[in-house]
Amino acid sequence: MVAVIEFAEVTVRRGSATLLDKISWRVAEGERWVVLGPNGAGKTTLLQVASAQIHPTDGVAGILDEVLGTVDVFELRPRIGLTSAALAERIPREEPVRDVVVSASYAVVGRWREAYDDLDHDRARDLLDSVGAGHLLDRTFGTLSEGERKRVQIARALMADPELLLLDEPAAGLDLGGREDLVSTLSALALDPSSPATVLVSHHVEEIPPGFTHALLLRSGTVVAAGPLREVVTEEHLTETFGMPLVLSHEAGRWAARRRTRRRTAE
Repeated sequence: MVAVIEFAEVTVRRGSATLLDKISWRVAEGERWVVLGPNGAGKTTLLQVASAQIHPTDGVAGILDEVLGTVDVFELRPRIGLTSAALAERIPREEPVRDVVVSASYAVVGRWREAYDDLDHDRARDLLDSVGAGHLLDRTFGTLSEGERKRVQIARALMADPELLLLDEPAAGLDLGGREDLVSTLSALALDPSSPATVLVSHHVEEIPPGFTHALLLRSGTVVAAGPLREVVTEEHLTETFGMPLVLSHEAGRWAARRRTRRRTAE
């Protein structure tokens, strides 16, 4: 299958700190990846490279048949749908939801003087409906709950019909109900064969939506394991990734993990 991401020994350094260390990773068309790891593992840095926001210090980063450092990133970025906390902070709070989504057609944040036709507005409305946010069309972004903002950001990420969808901790800050609603939305996207290749960053196995196919586990900027979900998301690999003994369960397409407790021996 054609690769949409192909990293060869990608390294990112900032000063004396190595954020990613010789990462080799391949994402093919039609695959849905979850990237798991503790704080400081390098997950967000990995997505910053994959979204052409930063360049690697060493190694080769191939994205959508282009190589970072040899391509105009301003032409590459519109082909990538991205949601992240940093992007959400740039969205004007007074911006109507319809404009938050439709402005992704020009890869801009905040309406200015761009012109959109009826097809653009119809697509924005349809995407909001598809993520359960159609009723928010005329609300302003600043009046939305955290869960509603996440849904609007996903619709925005899909507006330009991207070839690659990158989701950086989309469930962060959500309560249980909001998380479960979001997981259902992401599962529907993952199971849709017309959806682009997708990479989801998370700290929690509970946030892996049904329909995801592969996993990459990171710790301290290095790969612990990568490959098909069932082969990678194991107690052994998660224990190594998070640095503590974990018990893993899988039921009805969903994962859960907890710390393994020692049994007390009878006196």
